[in-house]
Amino acid sequence: MHPFEAKEPPRLAILLGYAGLLPFVSGALGIWVIPVGWRSFVMAALLDYSVLILAFMGAIHWGLAMRADASDERAQMQLGLSIVPPLLGWLAVASGIPMWLSLPICLIAFIALYLADLHATKVGLAPRWYPRLRTPLTAVVTLSLLLAWASVLVD
Repeated sequence: MHPFEAKEPPRLAILLGYAGLLPFVSGALGIWVIPVGWRSFVMAALLDYSVLILAFMGAIHWGLAMRADASDERAQMQLGLSIVPPLLGWLAVASGIPMWLSLPICLIAFIALYLADLHATKVGLAPRWYPRLRTPLTAVVTLSLLLAWASVLVD
């Protein structure tokens, strides 16, 4: 069976994916339990990690598009869209906008990226197992960013 046809994600992808959630979860929970003086540091670290992962995930879509035939319009669209997550992340950290706006930008980018993940699978650019991996990971990232955003809104 071709790896793209497998229904279950490879074990290593699952382990690495869940390991990648540690900074999201610890950052989002840490904001609520650490002393006030450390909160801005933890929030900045969480935002920086979010942007790093947006760039990583965008690169996955770039790679998926590169595997396809260069004349495939779906792949060309995927290639073009692959730069959107890192650009949104860059906007969130480099523009000087306040944290109450930076976090929802990242949140929206992760949700849009998840929709792109589903689309890539539907059109055959991503493996069939990809949504089984991405769904729980995206749920935890989304909840983590929502929890962090809530801490900003209540301050």
